[in-house]
Amino acid sequence: MHWIALRPSPDATAAPSEPALVDASTALAWWALRFTPLVTRVGDALVLEVSASERLFGGRTALLQQLLEPKRLVALVEYAQGATSLIALAALQVHACRVGQAAPVRAVLPDALPLHTLAAAQAHLPTLARLGVRTWGQLRALPRGGLVRRFGAEVVDALDRAYGQRPEVYPWLTLPDVFDAPLELAASVDSAPALLFGARRLLAQLLVWLRARQAGVLALELRWELDARRANTRHVDAHHQGGQQGCLELRTAEATQDMTHLQRILGEQLARVTLPAPVLYLRLRSLQTQPLGGESHSLLPEDVRKGDSLHQTLERLAARLGAHSVQCATPQADHRPERMQRWQLWRADTVRKENQFAMKSGASRAYSMSARGLKDSESERDVLPAADLYPTWLLPVPQRLVVRQSGPHQSIPCYHGELTLLAGPQRLETGWLEGEPALRDYYIARSPQAGLVWVYCERLGRSTAAEEAGQAVPWYLHGLYS
Repeated sequence: MHWIALRPSPDATAAPSEPALVDASTALAWWALRFTPLVTRVGDALVLEVSASERLFGGRTALLQQLLEPKRLVALVEYAQGATSLIALAALQVHACRVGQAAPVRAVLPDALPLHTLAAAQAHLPTLARLGVRTWGQLRALPRGGLVRRFGAEVVDALDRAYGQRPEVYPWLTLPDVFDAPLELAASVDSAPALLFGARRLLAQLLVWLRARQAGVLALELRWELDARRANTRHVDAHHQGGQQGCLELRTAEATQDMTHLQRILGEQLARVTLPAPVLYLRLRSLQTQPLGGESHSLLPEDVRKGDSLHQTLERLAARLGAHSVQCATPQADHRPERMQRWQLWRADTVRKENQFAMKSGASRAYSMSARGLKDSESERDVLPAADLYPTWLLPVPQRLVVRQSGPHQSIPCYHGELTLLAGPQRLETGWLEGEPALRDYYIARSPQAGLVWVYCERLGRSTAAEEAGQAVPWYLHGLYS
């Protein structure tokens, strides 16, 4: 058995590179659970039993290096070690070492420890001092029967646990299923953007909880409580429906532990909030999380991603400009080009559903190709030949073209000159169930001045009748190629 006692330093509550934590002791306990499941709180200190985790981290020395590395610690701590938890706690009071200091790890002899470091004997220190007992060894040398009769069985039991003769049983700490942390502000805040300073401390605490659970956050909620004595009920916006409380809800397209990105989104949304009264309390709560898989890193410098990802940029734009200003195209089950997609407000949950649909569609398409014996090079040509004909720009409404009749059954469409048909026809017959049938033949054509264009001629009954009557078949311009 090997025990480590940790205690936050009284002069620092957070690592230099991190913002101050809301509760350094709780955050330190969550962080310690990454190394061992046996973590408990005793007074103002944390006690860890790490013997069962040493092999996982490559030995005791390697585990202690990771556990006590200043860059990874969430708070500056003092630490001590021992064969039992009581020895480690006693050494923390007498021979505590500051993380980052070059102090040798010395072996602690329990017999030489002062008696005031044994919690069970502190109530009897004056009597024991008159008896000349000042160390653990001197107390243990006394007759056990007399100790029990004079001071109670708790002192003897504590000595047995301290020397490893009895098991040490503690209520072990566990991570909460939902992150919910309050924060009392040092002073009342009148401006909503100023709440970001306190929210940064809550986000730092959230990051420790996410790392301990190996998860990323998808949705979280920031609430604040107003000073009811100074509330202005005439100015209440959508974020203060309850009158004395306000809230903001943040959602991300992908599970993330990037607190910098969440701070940016939160800052953009707080900039559009007007507080009807000063704020006294903040509370941050996780609404939805997701297990976060490991990320594979490349050794090649050109494969290193720089800057924000696409979904992070869209989330920042939606927070800054409003959700109505960011839209996305949603595929529709329709073969008519003008109805293949529909524009709607961009939301994070919509992106996740589309990604899942694309993965399922890709998997089913790959299975269909393998069943038919098709290769990747053959798939685009044989399975989806129409995809090569779609133009870059699609007109909102097809434009009727001028047609020159060159014979009884031949008409030539014109668009900045006569068009030369290059590829086609791509036949489209759909829309019968909706009552709007579309029978078209699409072509790729070249215009002398406009370049490549996408045109079609109608094949409806009136077009057939027009051909029989010797009239020109209607042609339409539907797209342009850039």
